[in-house]
Parts: sequence; structure tokens; C-alpha cells
Amino acid sequence: MTKEENTKRLEYLKGIVARLPEQPGSYQFYDENHTIIYVGKAKSLKARVSSYFHTEVDRFKTKVLVSKIWDISYTVVNTEEDALLLENSLIKKYNPRYNVLLKDGKTYPSICVTNEPFPRIFKTRTINKKWGTYYGPYSHIGSMYAILELIGKMYHPRTCRMPMTRENVEAKKYQVCLEYHIKNCGGPCVSKQTYDDYQKSIAQAREILKGNTRQIERELKEEMSRLAEELRFEEAEEVKKKYLLISSFVPKSEVVSHTINDVDVFTITNDEKIAFINYLHVSNGSINQSFTFEFKKRLNESKQELLQLGIVEMRERFGSESKEIVVPFDPEMQLEGVTFTIPQRGDKKTLLDLSEMNGHQYKFDRMKQAEKLNPEQKQVRLMKELQEKLGLPKMPYQIECFDNSNISGTDAVAACVVFKSMKPSKKDYKKYNIKTVVGPDDYASMKEVVHRRYSRLLDEEQPLPDLIVADGGKGQMEVIREVIQDELRLEIPIAGLAKNDRHRTNELLYGFPPRSVQLKTDSELFHVLTQLQDEVHRFAITFHREKRSKHALHSELDEIKGIGPKTKDALLTALKSVKRIKEADVQTLVNILGPSKAQIVYEYFHKDLA
Repeated sequence: MTKEENTKRLEYLKGIVARLPEQPGSYQFYDENHTIIYVGKAKSLKARVSSYFHTEVDRFKTKVLVSKIWDISYTVVNTEEDALLLENSLIKKYNPRYNVLLKDGKTYPSICVTNEPFPRIFKTRTINKKWGTYYGPYSHIGSMYAILELIGKMYHPRTCRMPMTRENVEAKKYQVCLEYHIKNCGGPCVSKQTYDDYQKSIAQAREILKGNTRQIERELKEEMSRLAEELRFEEAEEVKKKYLLISSFVPKSEVVSHTINDVDVFTITNDEKIAFINYLHVSNGSINQSFTFEFKKRLNESKQELLQLGIVEMRERFGSESKEIVVPFDPEMQLEGVTFTIPQRGDKKTLLDLSEMNGHQYKFDRMKQAEKLNPEQKQVRLMKELQEKLGLPKMPYQIECFDNSNISGTDAVAACVVFKSMKPSKKDYKKYNIKTVVGPDDYASMKEVVHRRYSRLLDEEQPLPDLIVADGGKGQMEVIREVIQDELRLEIPIAGLAKNDRHRTNELLYGFPPRSVQLKTDSELFHVLTQLQDEVHRFAITFHREKRSKHALHSELDEIKGIGPKTKDALLTALKSVKRIKEADVQTLVNILGPSKAQIVYEYFHKDLA
């Protein structure tokens, strides 16, 4: 590989890393033949993968691995635990060259409920569905032991391995063991616990293993309250321990489930020109394939048509022969021997949501990549989005925002900031000294500044803005409307950014009477609008501080007759402040200004002593 090829390879990989989400997931590294050479997990994909490409990495093995990487893919999940399980599944499937082999080929343990007449409940790493029903696996061993302990304390399932049957129990062929005497078993082998009661306990234990704990939680809470009312505090404390255990139990992971086997999962994320179809394949209870395809639309294809194409394409490409396909809606197609499932809840619905999340993330990554190559594309997208949200006649290329600043009406100023193509245009910013308003009247100040701004633009035949954003709610919007529409007879759209009780901007207003526009406060567009608001605050406050500082610093010196700018500058340069000038003796002033001017300054500040 030449130096130029290596540089190009690293730039391509760093471009992928820059677009990675800060979410948990599993990442895969590929060599030049597109073979997976490493699978990893991360709490934050972006932080973890970027660490491989830091210049300060000094581990030899890491440098060797990085030198072999030609491409990167990833799958996002909801939790770090799910990332761990997915990593385990992919390592077993692909056996990547640079991954440490799993010791003894073991996997994470599960909990088995046997199919016996008197079922047993125990942990195992061996999965054989003929023996019973399996729950898990559990990557956090502590969680597994906590639930086993909970079930043991609540239901006392038997731990012996005797092939126990109802007939043998009735024939009295068994004897109780130590577990019964130490109260770890109810003694179903000698009918100390009835068959029906034992089955009821196992059924409730299954519900806990499934994660259906709400009803049991309620029952425990009621029992705890009842015992406390009866002053049976020790028993209530024992029930409380069970309640806390069951409340903190985390049910089985969405990434791996032994109840799902050999299933394809498809979701579609639509765009104006492109459809993104995500494909997951679940085999032997775990995800072993995750991929997202792009389909460029030729005509106005429906979602059903696009999903049909994606299902056929991906099943053929990956050689899938799954007899069940999980989809978000009916694709209106038939495949021989294949059942389409549209889940509403449960493990399959969780997998469907996971597939959809990966499709959205892939679309977001592609958009970011395109906008990085062409920054104007992002600006046009945001302008179009704002145009659609407000129903504007044209894209708001030029947006203007106003703000006032004063302290009890003194040194009152205002500012106007201009955004062009969703970016600050600082050369067009304007500062205003309030001329006609006496006292702290924000509405009157706003009215004056808006009138001055747009009457001048009209006189000079300068272009008017496409949108005015009021830094405030309905009151500020109405003041601007009175000037723009009633006085100047202009048709400029006016929006407002309103604050909540905590003085945080949380709402975009538009129209008269103003209505709230549906816009998420964490969206990219809302961030741009709050940036506009923050910028006008900054600009107005900076201008006000400059004016106030200048006024405070020079006011008394300005009142001394016979003292010019050069003399004032000499005094301030030497003594730094008006206070020190007042306190200076005559000789100090003579050394700075000479006898005549020193006498004028000294007499001005000490005239009350004369």
C-alpha cells in the first residue's frame, strides 16, 4: 500500500467515525476483502471507535489492527448490556481474526424451567429445548442470581434431580431431604405441598422470568402494608426484601431471546428520493446479521412496493430461507411457505423497533455525510423545514431578530442581528441608541427600533427580510406587527420565541393570533433559532455594556470646563480611574498635567472645601 493509498484509507475511515452516533452498540471492522476481522462493543460508538485512530495510541497490536481496517459498520442498540450480547453473538458467527476466542466456546448462562411434572428451575449454559423453557441469557450474572434467589425465597421450587411423578408421590416412594427441613423446599415429594399449589408457584415464577412483574409487585406491596398494619414488622421486612429484588430485576435482553429462531426482520425508512431498508436476521435466538440498503426511487413507488423489493433483494443476497418475516406493515406480497408477522408487543416488536432505529440512524449518517461534502445542503434543508413549519411563501433566506437592553431605562439601546442562509451575517448587524423613549419601556423601544430599521430600508430601497423573529412572546410580536403591517404596510412574516416559567425558550409562535408551532426543542432547526436568539442577546448586551462603561468612566471628567480629550486621556492613563483622580493631591496632578490644568482639575473635585 502506497503512502497516498494509506492516507486516503484513513481519511475514509475517519469520515465514518465522525458520523458515528453516541449510542451503545456493536461495531465491526473489515479488511480489504470486506471480511470481518474484529467485532467490538461500546457504550458510545463514536467515543470507542475514534479511540483506535488517536495519534497517541502506542499499543503495537492496536496499530496492526488499524492498519488492516478498510471499512467499518455498526449496529445500534438501547443498552450497554445489549451491546455485550450482540458482540458475543457476532463473534461466534464470524470468528474474527483479531478477537479473543471465547473460552471453551461458552456463552452467557440462561435460566431453565424444566418440562417435568414437578418442574425444576436452575441456571445452565446448555440450550436444549426438549428439556424445558429457557429465559435469558444474562450478561450480568448478578441479575440472574438475584432472580433465582427471589424465586427460591418466594416459591421454594425443588432442587433435587429425582424423576418425580404424581403417581410415585401418591405411592409414597420418596422421602424429604435436608432442603425441606431448612425450609428451602415445600416438600412436594411427600405431598407437604400439593401438586396444584406447586404448579401455581411455577406459573408465577415463569411470569417473573418473562418480566411480567407488575401484578406480583402490587401483591407484595399490599402484603407488606397489611403486615405493617398488623405490627408484624419482621415479616413485612422479609416481604420488602422480595419486593425490592423484584423491582430491580431487569428482564431478558431484547438482543437475544431463545423464544425466537430463524426469523428475518425488515423495516423501511422513507425519504423524498431514497428509501432505507434495514434487515436483521435472528438465528438460534440471536442476531447474526444487520444491514441497511438504499433504494433510489425512480417513480412514485409506495412503501409496500419498496419493502417488497427489499425483502426479495436481501433474502437472495444473504441466502435466507427463514419461514417467518417480521415487518411493520403488510407488504402485500406472498412468498411460498413464508409467514409475515406484524407484532404489536413482545420480543418480536422489540426487534422490529431495533431494526427501525438502525434504519433511521443509517439515514441520519448518510445525510450528515452529504452535508459535510456540501455544507449548503444543510442550510437549504433547514430553510425548507422552517418554510414548511410556518407555511411561508418562500424560503426564509434572510432572518432578522431584535432585542433591547437597559437598566431602569438608563443607557437604553437595541440591537438587530441578521442571519442569511441560517448563518450569522455580522456585517449586517445594527446597533441603536433609543431616542424617543423615556424610562424602561421595552415595547415602546422595540416599536421605535423596528420603525427606524425598516423605514430606512424602504428609503434606501434595500432588500427586506424574509422573516422577522421576535425575541419574546405574543406582546413583542404584536408590537412588531403594528409597525410592519399597520404603519409601514409591509407583508413580512413575523414569528416569536417564547420562554417558559424557568426563562428557557421552549416554544416557536407564528401567526395572528399567535399559535404554537410543533417543533421539538432538541431538533436542529430549534437549535438554529435559539442561536439567533442568543446572538441578539449577546450583541445587545455587549453594546449596552460598552455604552454604560463609557458613560460611567467619562461622565465627571466631561463636565470639567477647560479640559479636553488629550488631558482626560493623560489623567486616565496615569491614575487609571476617576476615583483616584479625585483623591490625587495638587502635586500629583501638576506632575501629570502641568500647573494650570492641574489647578482646574483639583478645584473642580474640591470646590466644596474651598
